[in-house]
Amino acid sequence: MIRSRLRLAVLAIVIVVVAQAPSQSTRGGDNLLTSPAGATAQAEEHPIHSMPYSPSLDLTSMDRTADPCVDFYQYVCGGWMKNNPIPPDQAGWSVYAKLANENNEFLWGILEEASEASRPRNASEQKIGDMFESCMDEPAIEKLGAAPLEPGLGEIAALKSKPELAGYLGREHLNGRGALFGFGSDQDFEDATQVIAFARAGGLGLPDRDYYTKTDVRSQKIRDQYLAHVQRMFVLLGDSPTNASTEAHTVMSIETALAQKSLTRVEKRNPHNLLHKMDRAQLKALTPDFDWDAYLAAIGLGGVQKFNVTEPEFYREVDRLIQSESLDDWKTYLRWHLVHAWAPYLSMNFQEENFDFYSHTLRGVAVMEPRWKRCVRVVDRNLGEALGQVFVARTFGPDVKARTLKMTREIEAAMEDELKELPWMGPETRQQALLKLHSIVNKIGYPDKWRDYTSLEIVRGDFAGNIRRSAVFESRRQLAKIGKPVDRSEWGMTPPTVNAYYDPQMNDINFPAGVLQPPLFDPKEDDAPNYGNTGGTIGHELTHAFDDEGRLFDAKGNLRDWWTQEDAAQFDERIACVREQYAGYIVVDDIHINSKLTSGEDVADLGGTLLAYIAWKKETEGQKLEAIDGFTPDQRFFIGYSQWACENERPENLRMHAMTDPHSPGRYRVNGIVSDLPQFQQAFGCKAGQPMVRAKMCRVW
Repeated sequence: MIRSRLRLAVLAIVIVVVAQAPSQSTRGGDNLLTSPAGATAQAEEHPIHSMPYSPSLDLTSMDRTADPCVDFYQYVCGGWMKNNPIPPDQAGWSVYAKLANENNEFLWGILEEASEASRPRNASEQKIGDMFESCMDEPAIEKLGAAPLEPGLGEIAALKSKPELAGYLGREHLNGRGALFGFGSDQDFEDATQVIAFARAGGLGLPDRDYYTKTDVRSQKIRDQYLAHVQRMFVLLGDSPTNASTEAHTVMSIETALAQKSLTRVEKRNPHNLLHKMDRAQLKALTPDFDWDAYLAAIGLGGVQKFNVTEPEFYREVDRLIQSESLDDWKTYLRWHLVHAWAPYLSMNFQEENFDFYSHTLRGVAVMEPRWKRCVRVVDRNLGEALGQVFVARTFGPDVKARTLKMTREIEAAMEDELKELPWMGPETRQQALLKLHSIVNKIGYPDKWRDYTSLEIVRGDFAGNIRRSAVFESRRQLAKIGKPVDRSEWGMTPPTVNAYYDPQMNDINFPAGVLQPPLFDPKEDDAPNYGNTGGTIGHELTHAFDDEGRLFDAKGNLRDWWTQEDAAQFDERIACVREQYAGYIVVDDIHINSKLTSGEDVADLGGTLLAYIAWKKETEGQKLEAIDGFTPDQRFFIGYSQWACENERPENLRMHAMTDPHSPGRYRVNGIVSDLPQFQQAFGCKAGQPMVRAKMCRVW
């Protein structure tokens, strides 16, 4: 699959790409039709056209019987967890998930209107409306069955030799379908002003390479269930159960070999592990049995000469497998990845089988989402900025943008003050840190320049064709960037997305309109909970510029070591404190947090909350702040900070996130943070020895 950017950006709230309900409420699924997101089963025949209101500090979400100094998360979220059971079509449920679901319902109303062909529609309304209508036309999709697969299956069957694999893969990647590896465009690590070609690892059907390599009983069971799923998919293609079983084992064998030579998620957190620039001759020498000339010609990049190969050992394994595996085995592998990519867009038998493994088995989801939720995400994924324009016009006022920018600048000022006073940072590093801070660009709400979809043809009643043409449109858009200057105005999220991120190569923080709504940002509330919630998120994103990954990039976004050796050692010592703390927390069963994976987010939570607190104190300096609802202003700040993280999770989903998610569970993103903050302990009168007062407190920024 042609990938849009090998982002090192930190998706620091919710791990979602569109306005969908996430499975875990984390500050920052693939966006497939059957991915378990979005939310309740209500109002299926009556799309709404206005957003409901929820306060940013909700007293009903609290459990006042709990002791805030023993378990602050239970104190602020106990009522929420009791009153918000996980809907049957969800892997988890959270404050963020509910807001994303409300956004989806609002978008549904927009799309229902836009799909009315009899009413006057502009070009954008025609595209989003007809895409939605074609997705909702279940009878037509059922009638087609597996027919959308036939051209691809025919191409695979026609392959006569292994050298032809390259041309086929190029055509498939251009069509947005991933197999064997990933190829696309991204910023040059060493010159962030330019875009170059990136070749990355890929080719797996399970969510992470560790699913193939771990030897515990639970991992083996998932592999067995995956084998059974792949076998059933081959049966749906018309193969006999016996042949399908053999084919499934062939797929597992190839994917296991690829997984064993792939970097772990922790290893990929270090961008130096992903920097391996090559010219075309070196790329060919790396994989002499793969015809790169044919591949690059197929994707329209015949003249490209410079590449970054993120994982050379993986590509050496690809070459070894091309030599060792038979052409028939490769055809089997390619048939599986074709049906795997298309399954969410085919008839219900394919959709249900895909859902049964990826949502039910891996994440514990009981039932598939209603069609409208899946179709809203399809439109947001493929025409997100066209849909986002309408969303912004109806929901996002200039006052919210102005207030968010003001809060952002105040928190940046707090960060500047902290950097100037850090006792462990020397003057040389401090100067570079301040330069980087002053260079950060704040993107709030929506892009300054909307994406042009004029060349993308969307045809009413042609769902499979719309999916195919949308994939080619996006692939070509991304590939066209190679060899050109970076467009720093571009966004990595659509406006309705309930999420935010910092991008170390762009050196910008991005807050879509979707995340700047109640209960996350609430103009009706006093400053304390707003600074705790949205301010904490702004501080979180800002801190990512200086976490263990972001700190490796300079003010221009280049991968460059601007730290003195002594300061880097001081930083690592403080990071180690956070890692030690979070490694002691249990996610589910006997599985502990992989704090080497989560440390970037954990440090951002800690630093971001402190920066928001400092900025709030400075903003309200000299004001006489009164208690509200029995809570002091400081208490309201910390309650506001914490209630974004209220969530319920299925154990299956927690197990998956323990392997794949760089965010800690919500409980520890609250308790872990406040137990390190003397300001919290003073606000609630917590004493030494109580659980929310750590004997060894961690602080980085």
